[in-house]
Parts: sequence; C-alpha cells; structure tokens
Amino acid sequence: MEITQKAPNVPVGKFKRTKIIATLGPSTSTYEAVLELITAGVNGVRLNFSHGTNEERTQQIAWIRKAAKEYGKPVAIIQDLQGPKIRLGDFEGIINVSTGQSLTFEYEADYERSGHIPTQYDLSKKVKRGETLYLYDGKIKTTITSVSEGVVHAHAENDGILVKRKGINLPDTDFGGDTITDKDREDLAYGSTQDIDYVAQSFVQSAVDIRNMRRLMKGLGMQAKIITKFETKAAVENIDEIVEETDLIMIARGDLAVEAPAESVPIVQRKLIGLGMRYGKPTIVATQMLFSMTETPEPTRAEVSDVATAVIVGADCVMLSDETAVGKYPVEAVETMKRIILYTQNNLPLKAVFPSNDDLVSRQFAICTSVIELASATGAKAIVAETKSGSTALQLASMRPDRPVIAVTSDRRVAQQLAIVYGLKSYVRPDDKMQATKLTNWLRQNRVLKAGDMVVTASGHHPGVVGATDTIKVRVLE
Repeated sequence: MEITQKAPNVPVGKFKRTKIIATLGPSTSTYEAVLELITAGVNGVRLNFSHGTNEERTQQIAWIRKAAKEYGKPVAIIQDLQGPKIRLGDFEGIINVSTGQSLTFEYEADYERSGHIPTQYDLSKKVKRGETLYLYDGKIKTTITSVSEGVVHAHAENDGILVKRKGINLPDTDFGGDTITDKDREDLAYGSTQDIDYVAQSFVQSAVDIRNMRRLMKGLGMQAKIITKFETKAAVENIDEIVEETDLIMIARGDLAVEAPAESVPIVQRKLIGLGMRYGKPTIVATQMLFSMTETPEPTRAEVSDVATAVIVGADCVMLSDETAVGKYPVEAVETMKRIILYTQNNLPLKAVFPSNDDLVSRQFAICTSVIELASATGAKAIVAETKSGSTALQLASMRPDRPVIAVTSDRRVAQQLAIVYGLKSYVRPDDKMQATKLTNWLRQNRVLKAGDMVVTASGHHPGVVGATDTIKVRVLE
C-alpha cells in the first residue's frame, strides 16, 4: 500500500467541514488546471458523461489521481451518467410556438417533411393524455391531448421558441423503472475499468431504479457507491424509500425546479439534508450555486447566501458545474466557495435541527454518540476514527459533531469516498492495532496537532475487520 498523503498546512480546527465538488470541462481540461482546482480546495471531481469522449475522460482521471498525489490528499471521482435526458432532435432554425397552438412530436422525425417535431426518445411509449410536457428546459408548457401511431399531440399553454436539442421534462410521466439507458450501460462498462469512486444516477423515480443500478454495477465488479440525483417529481414523492436505498444524495436543483414547483426546491433541499443526516447518507447541493462566476469574477450576494445556507443547514458538499466546466473563472469560483464555507462555519449563527435518529439505534450509533459526547465534554481538538468500510466515519459525520473527524483506513477507495463527507479528513494507513495512535503521532509531528491537545479515538480490537469498532479512548498528546 502506497502512502502518499501530506500533512495539512493548517491546524486541525481550521479544516473546512463542508466539502467542494468541481466539474471538469473545456475550462479545466489540463493537468495544471486540475492541480489548481485541488490546491484551491476541491475534494471531489465530477465527470459529466453527457459530454466528451472516453479518451478525454481517461486522461482526466489520470490527471486527477496525479494531482491528488502531488498535492497529498484523497480526492473523489464521480462518474455522472446522463440518464434518460430527453431532448428535442435536430431541425433547422427555430420553431415559433403560440399559446393554444397544437404541436406534434415523433421520435427522430424529419420536421421539414412531416411537420412533427423530432425527439431523441420515443415519448409515445411512455406518455399519456393529460400529462404535462415542458419544452426548452421548462420555458414552454404543453399538455398532451392524445397519442396515436407513434405521434404525441400536445396543446401549447404559452408563447415561446424551440431550438434543436433542448431538454424536455415530463413531471407526470412514469418511466416504469426504465431510467437506465443503453448509453448509461456503455458508460458504466467503461467506468468499471477506471478508478471511479462514485456513480451519479440521473432522473431516478423510485428505489427500484437504484436497485437496478446496483445490480448492474455489482455485475461489472464496481466498488463505486451510488449518488442518487433528485431531479424528478416522482423522486420527491418517493423521497424516504429512495434515501434509504441510496448511498449519497444529490439535490440537482436545475431539472428539479422544472419538474416540481420552483418554490418547493428550498424545502425539498432542507428535507433531503435532514434525511441524509438521519440515515447517514451524505448530501450534495448542486446547480447554479455561483452561476454568475461563469462570466464574472465575483458572485452575487444571493449566491453567497445560497452557499452559506447550504453550510448552515448541514450539507456535506456544495458543487460547481458550469462555473468550473466552461466558466471564465474556475479557480476563483472554488476559492470563493471555500471562503464562504470557512467564514460561515466559523461564525455559525444557528444550528439546523432535524428529526432524531432514536428509532435507528445500533451498537455503532451508540458508540458514535458516546464518542461525540466525550469529545465535547473533554474539549477534545478532534475525533480520530479507525474505519475499514467507512461506516463508522459516515455515522460520526452524519451526527454533525462540532469538531473535525479524522478517519484512518487501509482502503484507498474508502479514503477517496470519504473525501466528500462533511467534516472528515481521511488518511490511508496499514491495518494496525495502533493505527489511530500512529496517525495522531504523525499529525502531532507535523504540527497539525500540538502538545497538550486532547483527542478521542474510536477503534477496534480486530484491525481491518468491518463493523468491529468497539473501543473508545481519550488521549492527551505530549
């Protein structure tokens, strides 16, 4: 096992707790750019499989691992699958739409010859009369009036224009578990050959979709965990069963604001973060967090407030999309996000209160509760958790302790996956009965901790065994 991590250059109390995920794209597709992002504070990197080639992504993965090694910290890599993103097909120019106009849609139609607007997905197999169909990412609302012989007929509710390849949203349509596309399967097969930590599943409607994805990944021998993207009306309606089934939660606010009322999105966001804490499932807040920084070097005040609010209510991660993929100021966006996170956590005006975990009590829960209470009562500087699978560290993080958690594991994949979890700093070390002690000594030698600091450790008598955490210790460093 290769240990390549370097000691942090700040004391343990100054670690940022909410983590940052950045999306790679044309603005950041060089090794130097990736290293700059990681140096600026990025903990996870998203690869958007709606764009680009496998050759490009293979190169990007190599850059991320090289940069993470050079900087000296674990970084998570996320494979974000496109899913059944339904779009208009190709046609020349623009199509003007008027209120009350009848529109027809057909899979891969020739608009010039048939008059049917082409789509990249056969809507006729899924939609029903009376359902709502949004065009151009929500700009035009239509109601489906009939479906016959592969053609979908709809009534326009407002004026607008249509441009080729723009998105279609179907909030009322049940895809019946058919949310993993052929492209997703091809991309998963590719991902199974790469160093991927997470797979983000798009347009999930129910827990069945996640179970189908998990079976596919298991068949491919993947160790990656699943991030469920909440971006459909159906997902919100099945919120509890989905949270219980998934590994992580992404609040994908762009499509969600089209599928569900825009005013409901902040409430859904808070509910998901609360459920994430309750079930120990990390949460990611995504879409347009610092969107104005794609074009300008400074965010709006509303964007600053948006990021700060995510920190206040306990999100594990905040994510940058266009800002780092195609924006003019990708590094500045990361630096800005980090400043907001640190200022907010250091001046936290309130603590969000969500339903307790009392009905989910387990031995691990009891141990983690005791560790946090002991750390608080003794004024410990940090909690150090030995973890093989990451489960103990996830449980500790989900309880949002008011001091950092240092996780030590012998599994590099686990360390990378923990890189985007709230308040965790993860390290890779060999299985050892003194694993936590040796790591703490190393942090003391590198002045991350200092003489007189107290730490509380959670460990097990059987190093490397999953679920064996059974020992709590208090240690004063010399």
